[in-house]
Amino acid sequence: MNEFLLSVLLGIVEGLTEFLPVSSTAHLRISEALFHIDLTNGYWKMYTIVIQLGAILCLPVYFRERIAEFLAAGERGDRTVLTHPLGLTCVAFVVTALPAFLLTKVIGKHLESLFIMGSSLLIGGVVMWIVDAMNAKSEKMGPGAAGNRIHTWHMEDMSLGQAVWIGFCQIFSAVFPGTSRSMSTIAAGQIAGMSRASALEFSFFLSIPTMVVATGYDLLKSLRGKGENAMGVTHIDPHGWVVLAIGFVVSFIVAYGSVAWFLAWVRKHGFAPFAIYRIVVGAAVLAWAMGILG
Repeated sequence: MNEFLLSVLLGIVEGLTEFLPVSSTAHLRISEALFHIDLTNGYWKMYTIVIQLGAILCLPVYFRERIAEFLAAGERGDRTVLTHPLGLTCVAFVVTALPAFLLTKVIGKHLESLFIMGSSLLIGGVVMWIVDAMNAKSEKMGPGAAGNRIHTWHMEDMSLGQAVWIGFCQIFSAVFPGTSRSMSTIAAGQIAGMSRASALEFSFFLSIPTMVVATGYDLLKSLRGKGENAMGVTHIDPHGWVVLAIGFVVSFIVAYGSVAWFLAWVRKHGFAPFAIYRIVVGAAVLAWAMGILG
């Protein structure tokens, strides 16, 4: 396949799946097998990092007004720097960062398999479906209704405990490829009494520091030519740079559109369709891994 077209297709896959609760890692791994490319190769490894950055950078652009709103609001009577929405984002990031780094260094290499990804997709889909169904009645009841298990309808009303809990649950996505960062943070938020919209928005905000640091670190190693299958800048020809640029731009544009659509969809329909999709794809990947398919 022409590498320019391949870059467009991979950029679309990354842009569509990075923030939907379906696991971009699993979908890129599936794409690797379907398109017969080696994503562990130095150049293609860096390519996946670049398109991830493209997707991630759409978030501060998309949420620029919301971020400005939070910054302008500052502290209020019941909110300190630590419990400010942006402060809570940092707290959740810190809770995730160190354990995830240590765990992935120890066992991460042993989990890059279709079996693990298929299992994570399937189990995560079941968990997401159960949690969303558990909250569906409360979503319809709305704020202030008696007996409503949802008590956090807006991200700015989150508590420190909720942020710590969500940060802890995000560790699973770092350790088990196919879990999905957005799935783990959204489901964790709903379990902790957050509405669909507030859990989803916090998931987006938490993605910014988490993924910028993670992909930035990987990209730096790759550009310096360090590590297994690393790819230094000096080894990339003009054709290679164009392929990288195409993937970055396509991923940014598609991710921006998917974020806008996802926010609108979830407020009206919930997460059940994504849970079903995860279960179906997870079962198919497991069958593939066990040799039942192909």
